[in-house]
Amino acid sequence: MRFLVAFDKFKDALSAGDVCRLAREKLESGLPNIRVFESPLTDGGEGFCDILTGAVGGRFSSYIVEGPLGKPVEARIGYVELGLLSPEVRELANLPSVGEVAILEMASAAGLEQVPVPLRDPWSTSTFGVGELVLHAAKDGAAAILLGIGGSATNDLGVGALRALGLRFFDCEDCEIDNVCPGAWSRITRISGELPELPPLRIACDVDNPLLGSSGAAASYGPQKGLLAEDILRMDSEMARMASMLSDKFGAKKDMLTVPGTGAAGGIGFGLGVACGGCLVQGFPLVSAWLQLEEQINDAEVILTGEGRFDSTSLRGKGPGKVLELAHRAGKPVFVLAGSVSDEARREVREVFPSVFLHSIGRSELSLEENLSRTGEFFEQTLQKIVEYKEWTKQ
Repeated sequence: MRFLVAFDKFKDALSAGDVCRLAREKLESGLPNIRVFESPLTDGGEGFCDILTGAVGGRFSSYIVEGPLGKPVEARIGYVELGLLSPEVRELANLPSVGEVAILEMASAAGLEQVPVPLRDPWSTSTFGVGELVLHAAKDGAAAILLGIGGSATNDLGVGALRALGLRFFDCEDCEIDNVCPGAWSRITRISGELPELPPLRIACDVDNPLLGSSGAAASYGPQKGLLAEDILRMDSEMARMASMLSDKFGAKKDMLTVPGTGAAGGIGFGLGVACGGCLVQGFPLVSAWLQLEEQINDAEVILTGEGRFDSTSLRGKGPGKVLELAHRAGKPVFVLAGSVSDEARREVREVFPSVFLHSIGRSELSLEENLSRTGEFFEQTLQKIVEYKEWTKQ
């Protein structure tokens, strides 16, 4: 039999690659005469660079850049020959056909996991290191840049990145402000400077939040980055003012504020779009085509997928939910193993995907911290039960 393991990361516990490896090893040790193929998933956050670059045999370069708190971090850029990509992939991302595409991962230079929980505060985190990565890619001669923007610690509209690229920010006394985190925006009265010529910039994003308002960047994602509930309206107001200043600087239309997806990753898509001509592209369709996921699912007899928490958002554009859709279309059984599974997701899966088996690997009697520390152990135990019972034969 042919199995496909296509997992996303178990956040704060295991990477997508680690989960797929564990699943393959457990299946191969428990079931004779099977073939297991791995296809780690990514939503643009952690793993985006490694997974996409590795899938087509690209190369990596490492750089020291400024992290979200201003301390140096090591981040990688993947380089892939555009000729290795299918015409479908190049069309989805509007990429050229010659040269190399540089694959950047925002989380490697401005990631939430790089900020200890007590220090999470989007008033003081910056995307400066992301701008440094863009500069490195341009200097290395990339024909295009593909930036994945999941897992960010920031809410700075990409202003930090733009400062790294050459913008300068001044206060009312015309003194330059070096630290342009949102906490300093109220002092900024003027923006100057010019940006270098950059290769085409494509920003992989799967959410459709606008920049501002009740479903915008601050309201939807600020709290998980440490933004206090009582500060959401103030952050939204500061973002509106800074967005207006950037729009005036670059002559952008005000309707950019309402473009779906500009509220992702603290608004970096807005900032890079207005200043650098960056274009948002749908993340998962691109990743799916890049990894030839549909073909892999069609070739498999049993599929396993999952992530840290499987809930209603998993069924609204995230990788594991898309795996369910593709497998349902192909008539293949799917096992979902997740740290936890919401009741809402269980109800919807029962109604829409009858050949899906849901398994929550977490232990309700244990704390979140203990569940996270034992994720690998619980994952293997759950998979062992599936192997012993051979649940896919019980449809």
